[in-house]
Amino acid sequence: MSLGHKAELEFLASIFHKDHERLRIVSWHLDELQCQFLLPPEPAGTPSSPPQLTLHCTIPESYPSSSAIWFVDSDYPDLTSILESLQDSKPQSSLCQQLRWLICELCSLYNLPEHLDVEMLDQLLPISQEATIIEVTSEEEDAAEEDLDYYELKEEERSSEKKSDDDGLEEEHLAMLRNIKTNLWKAHLSGTTSGSLLASNRLMKELREIYRSQCYKSGTYSVELINNSLYDWHVKLKKVDPDSPLYRDLQLLKEKEGIDFILLNFSFKDKFPFAPPFVRVELPVLSGGHVLFGGALCMELLTEMGWSSAYSVESIIMQISATLVKGKARVYFEGGKNQYCLTRAQQVYQRMMREHEEIGWLTPPEEDG
Repeated sequence: MSLGHKAELEFLASIFHKDHERLRIVSWHLDELQCQFLLPPEPAGTPSSPPQLTLHCTIPESYPSSSAIWFVDSDYPDLTSILESLQDSKPQSSLCQQLRWLICELCSLYNLPEHLDVEMLDQLLPISQEATIIEVTSEEEDAAEEDLDYYELKEEERSSEKKSDDDGLEEEHLAMLRNIKTNLWKAHLSGTTSGSLLASNRLMKELREIYRSQCYKSGTYSVELINNSLYDWHVKLKKVDPDSPLYRDLQLLKEKEGIDFILLNFSFKDKFPFAPPFVRVELPVLSGGHVLFGGALCMELLTEMGWSSAYSVESIIMQISATLVKGKARVYFEGGKNQYCLTRAQQVYQRMMREHEEIGWLTPPEEDG
């Protein structure tokens, strides 16, 4: 069995994880795949259908020379017809291509919008590192780009006609997410990706949820990817408690320097979400608020000891904002502009970690949150 085959299965499992809202890969092995296609509740008075469809796929030992075979545990004629059409029309298709076609057909059958994640399956597939290596010609690359442009055009046309209630995202954010996914997939195929499929998938989900967030839309904070990297973010805290000294300092800072936000750098590891991001303040220089020399943050939730994979990125952003206010952070107007840097922040963070491993963390009184 080829390494490319295993990579393809891992890639599918990273996209359609067990919390996915449309399709969930329940289990997979090199010779089989089991998925669940989720359906919304039926309106009252309509014929009942199962809340989820269990799809099975048998993968022959000769795959990809021989096609995978799909079947379903139900007696619904429409489903049987779809699977028969799949085997007849796409006998030599890859798993990604078959699953892409199958999801689209099921969405059409049940009048569901196509999920954004499905477009990942339109891209080129992992190439087996054993046996024959398929070279992609420049003409094929141009055709793939034309297909992608066509898909994006169709997506824009659908969005102009009707906003997607499923995503609730602006078109510019949808386009950005599409571009990020395309670049990640190409990097994965070429072996140049700096992260993991699991981390990339989670970060895409976090970014999508942020674009949906009312806090983001109301301008409480903003997010920008540094050099278009999904693993390196700039976060601007634009609104803090208006009754706090920090709020007044930011107003004064705007008058003096034209800056009325706190700029944070979020650096994610390939172990995310099972390891916390490294977060530091880049500007302005602050005193108090649990901000350490170099811009590192002294917060338990940003350490291995206090971290939980259940934390969302937005919840971290809001917790940092609250901690700065509760910790009585102030803008240090006399601070040197080069006082904060990555190297110093990392050194201070590591020293802080060693100290708290020995003495533990102080639990604040209830009145302090």
